[in-house]
Amino acid sequence: MKVTVVSRSGREVIKGGIELHDEATVSDLQEAIHARTKKYYPSRQRLTLPMHAGTQGKPIVLSPKKKLVDYCDGNVKNLTVVFKDLGVQVLYRTLFFWEYLGPLVIYPIFYYFPVYKYFGYEGERVVYPVQTYAMYYWCLHYSKRIMETFFVHRFSHATSPLSNVFRNCAYYWTFGAYIAYYVNHPLYTPVGDLQMKIGFGFGLICQLFDGKEGRPRYPRRWVILPPFI
Repeated sequence: MKVTVVSRSGREVIKGGIELHDEATVSDLQEAIHARTKKYYPSRQRLTLPMHAGTQGKPIVLSPKKKLVDYCDGNVKNLTVVFKDLGVQVLYRTLFFWEYLGPLVIYPIFYYFPVYKYFGYEGERVVYPVQTYAMYYWCLHYSKRIMETFFVHRFSHATSPLSNVFRNCAYYWTFGAYIAYYVNHPLYTPVGDLQMKIGFGFGLICQLFDGKEGRPRYPRRWVILPPFI
């Protein structure tokens, strides 16, 4: 079987095409493209069938587990696929680890260190119990998220574009610093003791019981503790 690999503009990506055996899978084709180009490793490739003129909708994305003949339209000796470079990829675990690590590290800095003197507050800072509970809860939450990333979550896609790391980290790290700044501020006004205990207790329940997750890339579960026992 000869596979012609073209870009979305119609330019031939692999000169002369690629010869594969008739039982080859899409994964075999991706490996062959990688071997010829050296740059486009399989997770960086998106292969689709060509869209015919006047056709509406989205192109059919080739599944790595399927055979190439499953996408042939009568002619099993020739197949044309459209190649798209998805850019540099990173593991989803890497993406989630870095976006969660920022808030986990940044928040305690505002709690433990005298950072507010750099914002013009020279007086002695009084730490209220609610601020301590908030810090413990915050660290528990993001520690749990990191543990879930490595031991619980299953992803439908193994990788994500590298640009998402910078975007997600900018979001999580910035808002983590924003929240930490105001919750640990010397002028912070604490809530009542009963309100604090109710909120902290309810938060712990939410951490232990995630509820059922409807998206297929995450496992359906109620209690997340057993994977760590």
